[in-house]
Amino acid sequence: MTGLLAIGIAYLLGGIPFGYLLVKLSTGKDVRSEGSGNIGATNVLRTTGRASAVATLVLDIFKGFAAVWIAAKLTNDDPLWTSLSALAVMAGHAYPLFLGFKGGKAVASFIGAFLYLTPLALAAALIVFILTVAATRHISAGSVLAAGTFPLGVWLILHPPAPVMLASLIAGAFIVYRHRSNIERWRAGTENVFVWKK
Repeated sequence: MTGLLAIGIAYLLGGIPFGYLLVKLSTGKDVRSEGSGNIGATNVLRTTGRASAVATLVLDIFKGFAAVWIAAKLTNDDPLWTSLSALAVMAGHAYPLFLGFKGGKAVASFIGAFLYLTPLALAAALIVFILTVAATRHISAGSVLAAGTFPLGVWLILHPPAPVMLASLIAGAFIVYRHRSNIERWRAGTENVFVWKK
C-alpha cells in the first residue's frame, strides 16, 4: 500500500508545472503560448529570461529527487517502488493533471529522479549532454543523446537491481520519444540554437 502511495505522490509532484507558474507570476503570460509552447526551463529561458529559467530547472530537478526520496522513505528504499516512482514523477511532468495532461519533456524531473537512484551514471550522462550541446548548440540534441546512452551507463557503472535497470531503459526511451518533434526539426534544419540570454 505504501508503494502505491509513493507512486501517487510522485505523479502529483511531477505534475506541479513550475515553469508555467513562474512565467504566469512574473509576466502574466502563458508560457505554453510562447516559443516552443513547452513548460520546461529551455522555453522559459527563451521566452522569459535567465532567472525564471534557472528557477524552473532547479525546481523541476528538485521535484524529481523529492519524489524518489519520499518513495524510499515510505518503502524502506525498495528498488521496485523507487524505480516506479522515478517513472511516475516523469509521467506527471509530461502529462500533468493540472494542465490537462499536456506538459513538458521531463528532462529535469528525470535528472532529479535518477540523481537519487543512479547518481554516478547520471553524472556520466550529464557529461554526454554538455559535450553534445557544446558541439551542436542544441539543448534537445544533448538531451536525446544523453538519455539514449544513459541505460548503457547505468549497466556498465552500476549493474543495478533489475527494476532500476528497467526504469533507466524506460526513462531513456521516454525522453527520446518526448523529443520527437525536435528530431523532426533537426532533419528540417529548423531546430532552435541554444543562446544563454532572453
